[in-house]
Amino acid sequence: MLGLLLFTFSMAMVIHSGQGNTPWDVLHEGVVRTTGLSFGWVVLATSLVVLLCWIPLRQRPGIGTVANALIIALAIDPSLALLERVAPDPGLLAAVPLALTGIVLNGIATAAYIGVRLGPGTRDGLMTGLVARTGWPVWRIRTAIETVVVVTGVLLGGTFGWSTVLFALAIGPVVQWSSWKWLAPRGLVG
Repeated sequence: MLGLLLFTFSMAMVIHSGQGNTPWDVLHEGVVRTTGLSFGWVVLATSLVVLLCWIPLRQRPGIGTVANALIIALAIDPSLALLERVAPDPGLLAAVPLALTGIVLNGIATAAYIGVRLGPGTRDGLMTGLVARTGWPVWRIRTAIETVVVVTGVLLGGTFGWSTVLFALAIGPVVQWSSWKWLAPRGLVG
């Protein structure tokens, strides 16, 4: 639960920085701008659509999968509102550290919620299901998914920037490092 809440707050930090969203949040924001729905509703709807894609991939959700979809959808709007209240318009000097901290916290939070092995997040399960069914390497599948969601999000008006690129390049190493160096020795991941 704590990992998912931290994950959600880290998402909000990157979004609020205005320096470019995480790849999936480029898509989420594009849908928000197109539909007028709240960010939380869009995250939930996207999670449900992605879960439907699990059916032909024969993926099985766990309690962590459901918790991932619900907690993030319920906590993102309050997280964004809190950041808007605390720092209504972060200038560049605040936005850059906000984005960088958000990326690092996202990696730590990802390691925490995946490490308890209660089921992958909806988007991670899509990736692992495609890898299992196609036999293609993880990097190819992950890159293809991220590219499709970013391009679609940009076309819908989502924010793409340097932190989108940095997130895509850094998230894997941060998750691996935090799992190995910080979380596993403390018994926080399996």
